[in-house]
Amino acid sequence: MFKKNTKHTQSNLFGLFNTLPERMKKKIERSEEYTFYKLIFSSIKEDIFSGLYSDKKSRPNAPINAMMSSLILMHRYNWTYEELFKNIEFNILTKIALGVDSIEEMPFCPATLFNFQNRLSKHFAETGENLLEKVFDQLTEKQLKALKIKTNIQRTDSFAAASNIRNYTRLQLLVELIIRIYRVLSDEDKRRFEEQFEPYVNKTSGQYIYSLQAQDIPHEIEKISKLYYWIDQNLKPSYADCDIFKTFERVYAEQFTVVQQKVEIKPPEQIPSSSVQSPDDLDATYRNKEGKNIRGQSINVVETAHPENPLNLITDVSVHPVNKDDSKVLGERLDILKEKTPELEELHFDGAYGSTDNDKKCEKNGITAVQTAVRGSKPAVEMTIEKVSDKAYMVSCPQQTVTSAPTRKQHKAVFNLSVCKLCPFKSKCPTIKRKKKDRVLYFTHDYYLALKRQKLIDSLPEERRKLRSNIEATVNEFVCKMPRRKLKVRGAFKASIFAFSVAMSINFGRIFRLIQVDPSYYKRAFHYFSIFVKDQCLFLRKSWAYFAQLCNIRHPIVYFSEI
Repeated sequence: MFKKNTKHTQSNLFGLFNTLPERMKKKIERSEEYTFYKLIFSSIKEDIFSGLYSDKKSRPNAPINAMMSSLILMHRYNWTYEELFKNIEFNILTKIALGVDSIEEMPFCPATLFNFQNRLSKHFAETGENLLEKVFDQLTEKQLKALKIKTNIQRTDSFAAASNIRNYTRLQLLVELIIRIYRVLSDEDKRRFEEQFEPYVNKTSGQYIYSLQAQDIPHEIEKISKLYYWIDQNLKPSYADCDIFKTFERVYAEQFTVVQQKVEIKPPEQIPSSSVQSPDDLDATYRNKEGKNIRGQSINVVETAHPENPLNLITDVSVHPVNKDDSKVLGERLDILKEKTPELEELHFDGAYGSTDNDKKCEKNGITAVQTAVRGSKPAVEMTIEKVSDKAYMVSCPQQTVTSAPTRKQHKAVFNLSVCKLCPFKSKCPTIKRKKKDRVLYFTHDYYLALKRQKLIDSLPEERRKLRSNIEATVNEFVCKMPRRKLKVRGAFKASIFAFSVAMSINFGRIFRLIQVDPSYYKRAFHYFSIFVKDQCLFLRKSWAYFAQLCNIRHPIVYFSEI
């Protein structure tokens, strides 16, 4: 049964905080944890998670705002689960951050937190809705409004987040699956099929590969191919419901081809980068970036970037397969980003994000795309195109400017041939020489949008040309929590827990540092917290009034009457 955690709104006269010396109280009120309690813990809307629990009268859930806040703190301080629970039990500041007002109280046990994450994962798998993202959006929206952060200029970047998996070679992955399939067989089947599995199950996959000579590998692959075919024909019908056999089916389809009951392993160039990289993380994909092999996820981050903002906040975070192109990621997030921040007018990104489809989406949403770098080689002759009307464009080359005319499918700009003959760039010119003794440039509206995106940065004021570069510092705040640039977890959903928890932590840290430097922002930052407390008190007051009426009590509590 779903139940809100409102216990922290009622101060206990003999609670943990009130029994501390005044000197400690003052230090706590200035601490990061106390600010976290006000800004994050007290502002989490627990109603977002109500669908995870039964609507029948039953045992109530553990405090959701405490569990969510714990995940944020764990990633903020880079704690393990063991360190998290140690701090919840013995650290007064951590208890304050989680709204716990008793030295003996534990808001939840480890099993409850793990079950909560499993519920979130199951809900995401069934509905496609990430409740962590909803919490992030809810908190960020309030923070942007409270601090009056301008969101009309933003910037984006992505980084690879390698999964915490072993880097299997192709042959080792195939052997590892054979070993794991043998483990799930019944004792009777293990005895019956001992001959088929015996060469592989008495050692680890790593030991098996290590003992092979280079000249033996083709023969071993042939033997494994036949064994995979045998497993598919003889064992799959009986063990089809086992998770490892579902993984086996996927690997078998990706790595092998069967022609007339003869199985052959596919050549490496036919294996997609989305193929299984490890049986421990089926979401991980492969990418070679700058000479480095990466297996895992990619995390995309968007943040505000207006020069007049006192601080910039992350507005959007998303997790994608690492082999997904940044331009496709941006294409998926543009509409969502515009919905979150309707004021968005200018988006800065690097060369990897530019595409024709994104140009169209930006134009549709009224967003000016600013690209700081261009993919590919620089054109030999610089051409500029300016839109005059829906049917006419001004096209300029280094020597002349002409007005285009529309054709059936595109536009054409006809240049003066006498000028072109004297042009030093004529051998490299992108125009086409026609029989009518003139030179013509054919282009589409999409080409105009791409050219506009690539050249727009030159028309911006100097202080806005380097806005994108600062997002590298934001990316580093994520990466520094990944030892050797690897996540501590496996799977896309657990990667999203990391991404959203760190993003909320980064936003909170920036607000806290701003308050420390400039106390004038204190009142503004806590504006929405005071609204939350007022709503909670109003709820308690109405509850008391209903209870008093029900029990015919004539003397209501004085505290609520004075609110």
